[in-house]
Amino acid sequence: MTHARLSNLGFGPWAFLGAWALGFGHLPSSPLPLSILIAPDKFKGTLTAPQAAKSVARGWRAARPEDTLTQLPISDGGDGFGELMAEALSAESLTVQTQDAAHAPTDAPCWVVRNSGTAIIESANVIGLAMLAAEKRRPLELDSRGLGIVLRNEQFDECRQRIIGVGGSATNDGGFGMARELDWRFENARGEAICAWIDLVNLQKIHPPKSKFSGETIVAVDVQNPLLGPDGCTRVFGPQKSLREDDIPKAEAALSRLAEVWEARAGEDAARIPGAGAAGGLGFGLHCFAGAKIRSGFEIFAEAAGLDALLREADVVVTGEGAMDRQSVMGKGVGELAKRARANGCLCIGLAGRLEDRPALAGYLDDCHALTDLTSATEAEADAARWLEEVAREVANGLEG
Repeated sequence: MTHARLSNLGFGPWAFLGAWALGFGHLPSSPLPLSILIAPDKFKGTLTAPQAAKSVARGWRAARPEDTLTQLPISDGGDGFGELMAEALSAESLTVQTQDAAHAPTDAPCWVVRNSGTAIIESANVIGLAMLAAEKRRPLELDSRGLGIVLRNEQFDECRQRIIGVGGSATNDGGFGMARELDWRFENARGEAICAWIDLVNLQKIHPPKSKFSGETIVAVDVQNPLLGPDGCTRVFGPQKSLREDDIPKAEAALSRLAEVWEARAGEDAARIPGAGAAGGLGFGLHCFAGAKIRSGFEIFAEAAGLDALLREADVVVTGEGAMDRQSVMGKGVGELAKRARANGCLCIGLAGRLEDRPALAGYLDDCHALTDLTSATEAEADAARWLEEVAREVANGLEG
């Protein structure tokens, strides 16, 4: 169905908002089949993006079997980015022996697109927070060395480009561990090597490796935060990684000194680059020590998956993630998808495990519902697939009036 035809049925850009206020079952009627693009991100801790898409599709199909459904699980550079990019680019999978953020041996899945010489790496598979048991989440002791080991792996020697999704890391080291593995040397005033990132507060000199890291590197970031300050990685994301309140000034001081010495050396205030604070400062570290370009992970994924072409054919877009709030529309995949949906004349419905700050979401989404609209938070988390399917069925039923 064309978008003009949708408008004739009463689906204006804000047609869903009245229904949102009244609850399920009051959306404008639509007797004709629609083209539905189902494009959720992960429901973190409960469902991967592909699992979420399948749940939405089951619920929608039960209510409206005549609609045409297209499933496109999305990623903005966080957990699941590598697998979804690999599928979009028909990449070959491989395994790299490395170490996690706590320096324990681990095998990390990676991917290579042979015809283009592109490597796809997901830092969450290497130094991810979800990989560590609670007792190992000691962020002052964790670092990104494992990612450096992956970047140096001989299986990528022929690759001309490396795309690294950096969301979901356990680290807050500004890429220090990764840089040391790439043979950068960090020294204090006595010329001694600094071996722990928290000791960067004593940094005086940074020495580059003898051989430059070759090939193009692109950092796919899921946030636009700078490295430092109230919106920086330490203060915003550090507590999520078990950084204690009394450790935050120490961590901020270490990264501040790293940025200061880098600026003096390179003449670049890299700490202010949007996305420098992604993944505990990995955006900063990869930019400075691997020459990486920082890009929106969602934009990279959207290009690889041909998202704009799919949106031109869609009447309604159904997206969502585990928790939707103001951050969802500040560079995250769900918010960026909603912008593109509106630009293409599609209606966009958001489904979430839980919702906060609905007014902020209303500026981007035509309708929004949470699993907790139907059940308790405990039940929703325990059986997210079932309740997401049920919410999708209710929303689809609402399209029938």
